[in-house]
Amino acid sequence: MRRRAARVILLDPSDRILLLHGYEPDDPSVTWWFTPGGGVEEGESLDVAARRELAEETGITTALLGPVLWERSCAFDFDGRRWEQDEWYYLARTDDVRVHTGGLTELEQRSVDGLRWWTCEELLASHETVYPTRLAELLRRLLDEGPPLSPIHLGTERD
Repeated sequence: MRRRAARVILLDPSDRILLLHGYEPDDPSVTWWFTPGGGVEEGESLDVAARRELAEETGITTALLGPVLWERSCAFDFDGRRWEQDEWYYLARTDDVRVHTGGLTELEQRSVDGLRWWTCEELLASHETVYPTRLAELLRRLLDEGPPLSPIHLGTERD
């Protein structure tokens, strides 16, 4: 089954991006970093889903949601099933850098073990797995050029 997902590129006043650290519940040695966000619920708009997911996963409710930056399709195996989704990445900014994960779902509680604010330089230098896979270069372009006039299609990523 295909799902729609709203994701958030959350930047603080220093242009650091917030990423969550996740892992495969059945094999905690398989880890990656990813942006806040998740599935769009029935009858929910993409922007409402982005705000809800951001609040649930980070506790941040005061972020200013901006435009959609990027779109992508992806398919991956996680928690014993195949996920296929279309994702929209919103730009958001916040002055509140304090995070808490009290709103995580049961699955997220079994597969997320932290959050971290990253500078673009740290992301560019990292050898860790980050999704979307081109996030470091996309962030560099965003910080250098500002948001695109219309969303950039990133193509399809399959694991």
